[in-house]
Amino acid sequence: MLNIPPELLTRYVAFLEKRAVPSSQYNDYKKWLRYYLDYCHKYALPVGGSKSLTQFLGKLKEKKQSEIQIRQAGHAVTLYHDLRRLSKPNPPFTLRETTQSFEVRENRLPLPSALPLVTWKPKPNIGVPTSIKSSWETAVSELVSVIKTKHYSPKTLKSYRHWVLKFKGYKKNVVPKDLGTEDVKAFLSYLAVSCHVSATSQNQAFNALLFFFRNVLKKDFGEIRDVVRAKHKPYIPVVLSREEVDRVISHLYSPYDLVVKTLYGCGLRLFECMKLRVQNFNFDAGVLTIHDGKGQKDRTVPLPQKIIPELKNQLKRVIKLHEEDLAAGYSGVFLDHLLERKYKNAAKELVWQWFFPAKTLTYVEDLHEKRRYHLHETHVQKAIRAAVRKAKLTKRVSSHTFRHSFATHLLQANYDIRTIQTLLGHSDVRTTMIYTHCIPSRTVKEAKSPLDF
Repeated sequence: MLNIPPELLTRYVAFLEKRAVPSSQYNDYKKWLRYYLDYCHKYALPVGGSKSLTQFLGKLKEKKQSEIQIRQAGHAVTLYHDLRRLSKPNPPFTLRETTQSFEVRENRLPLPSALPLVTWKPKPNIGVPTSIKSSWETAVSELVSVIKTKHYSPKTLKSYRHWVLKFKGYKKNVVPKDLGTEDVKAFLSYLAVSCHVSATSQNQAFNALLFFFRNVLKKDFGEIRDVVRAKHKPYIPVVLSREEVDRVISHLYSPYDLVVKTLYGCGLRLFECMKLRVQNFNFDAGVLTIHDGKGQKDRTVPLPQKIIPELKNQLKRVIKLHEEDLAAGYSGVFLDHLLERKYKNAAKELVWQWFFPAKTLTYVEDLHEKRRYHLHETHVQKAIRAAVRKAKLTKRVSSHTFRHSFATHLLQANYDIRTIQTLLGHSDVRTTMIYTHCIPSRTVKEAKSPLDF
């Protein structure tokens, strides 16, 4: 995100006040201005005019922003354009691009009250021939199609597309079919040396380009040698004690307290917990079934006996909400893939309802329908952060920390590593072995001096 000069924001807020914008919305308007300027810089669009604003609002729509947010963003940018037009010529400040931010340079002119205009150097790839642009657009579209055909996760699609577009910007005016292994080597070295990316990001970029070459360009990737690699440091996850887990849960309210209990009690990933439906729970057998986990894998885990009464109460609330939705004439819940075509009435059936439903219905503009989505991940994350602050923990805690704590506490209870691997849904036991570093080594703890032999 760009660092906007304070002088610009100060004058922008003053202009908002003149235009009778409520003070409670100032932060939102400043946020949309930052997003707009960052978008113009990222895609080399001129600041000002209807073209950049139209494309920016279209991007917000792609990001599933609500109509109210899109209208507010459009108003915020329009006011900025009005302020620019009212500003005097020859602004006393210009912004020049640096590695991390934009720094202000003072001209020789005296300081007037006009707003500084934001200007950027055009990107090197401006003026790329239409044929090259078209070939890249076709290649990226094919990449998206292949990933969707293989049923990869949306997060994989987002990351792979991101790295291919980064690679496109790095190679500038090179047609995709002319790319080779040397180009990939140069890009990976550039990421490590110039961009200082982590080893994980560099490996992700490598996998994205490998997929792009094999499935889109239909080329043999070849061997990648002599590439400068980012140093991969050993990672030890953050783990909470049993007492710390209870402290965090004590500062949570419904339904977030039950969400965290399920994350910790069953060792779930956050998206796995959010996607739980009524049919995933088998209270008679005490088993929870996770469908389409990471890597599209299914698994079962035991339900914690301690929270079964709370889970049953949550089920009663879901049933009541479902009956109210049906009475209001809603169109059902969102279903994955083409399940709704296969099972016509599934969206309205109880077994397909979300176990942690969203508080409000979502309006689908294209279909003119109101549907129920599950509780959003960001709401859970915000609730956890607030609870951690109230609990005054000195550890960096996220939703995934409870999964780490689940595995570590099982290991401390002398569960074998293979059982823990199955419960976590890991494909490779080496992934599970990382939790052995989270507990004290018993050989060290039980070591004796030779004098005591």
